[in-house]
Amino acid sequence: MRFIVVGASSGLIFAVLDGILNANPLAQRLYAVYKPLARPSVNALAGAGIDVMYGFILAALFVALRPSLPGSPVVQGICFGLLVWFLRVLMGALGQWIVFEIPAGTVAYTVAAGLLQTVLIGLFYGATLKKL
Repeated sequence: MRFIVVGASSGLIFAVLDGILNANPLAQRLYAVYKPLARPSVNALAGAGIDVMYGFILAALFVALRPSLPGSPVVQGICFGLLVWFLRVLMGALGQWIVFEIPAGTVAYTVAAGLLQTVLIGLFYGATLKKL
């Protein structure tokens, strides 16, 4: 039962953080480079659904990887967040920067915002999924 609550909660945390990190004035200015490719409006319900699904998947990965992560549950959560950040955010942002003409400031914001988001989610998993 705890896994279901944590998975759903982490997905909702993702959705809230996405809104905060991607809809603020600085992000809007930096992400204007994507305007020619962006949809006229965002399907918030679909986005939240994807975030919830992603929360369950990451929670399951954390539980599977937890025995191989070092330290206390909090340290394990940070390590997991850094691992997800590297594989999801950093590699994706750098790949886009190499292929597309994206300003370095936009890439830097994406990398920093993703680091904050993944480490916070990792900390949440470390604090709530200590033992199942």
